[in-house]
Amino acid sequence: MHSILMILTGATTWTQKDGTQRPTGFWAEEFVTPHEIFIRSGARITLATPAGRRSVVDALSLSPQANHGDTEKVAGLSAYLERFADVLRAPLRIEDVKAADFDAVFVPGGHGPMQDLAVDAGVGKILHAALHNERQVVAAVCHGQASFLSAGGAQGWSFKGRKLTAFTNAEETQVGLAANAIWLLEDRLRAAGAFFEAGAPWSSHVVIDGNLVTGQNPASAGAAAEAVLHRLASLAGSA
Repeated sequence: MHSILMILTGATTWTQKDGTQRPTGFWAEEFVTPHEIFIRSGARITLATPAGRRSVVDALSLSPQANHGDTEKVAGLSAYLERFADVLRAPLRIEDVKAADFDAVFVPGGHGPMQDLAVDAGVGKILHAALHNERQVVAAVCHGQASFLSAGGAQGWSFKGRKLTAFTNAEETQVGLAANAIWLLEDRLRAAGAFFEAGAPWSSHVVIDGNLVTGQNPASAGAAAEAVLHRLASLAGSA
């Protein structure tokens, strides 16, 4: 049975360029779809946040508008979140978690990670350790890759020179949030030294670089989760 750590944001707002606080959290589809895939595979899932703060869903991610008008999809996402409401209310403290206890680390997006995971030393420590263990897998979707910015060691940024994707500048612009963002994720990842590979906006796009799996946007969440399981199966087969 694989053991997977899902690191969630504990932020409820995202600071904007003009000083306003935009409500945020994790993006529903980016948690629900991978979590369901992992559970169905028989994996053991552990949730953790900085300081063990309750993780909340971004309300926008449960709107029909953000789900192509698909009200059945919204109802399904809401029902799944309610089913796991207790564990979302009481995640572990990331500070108390050890990377070595897990086979994979997966970070869902939403703009919350831009606020807290991007600058959290405990998150960075976990990601750095897992990335440098070829028997483990590190994965993130959409804005979850903001968490990568917190990871570094004596040799510099942990993800420098790695191929990855994330929510693109084009997508941030199309949703109308780029102009008021203090920084954009694609820009930061490129500037830090990642080899950023952008797919067509809103398409499912996953980049695999060794033990690193990244998905570009909500539509990529399922494919990213499946890629994680495929990598774990390959590792188990080579043990």
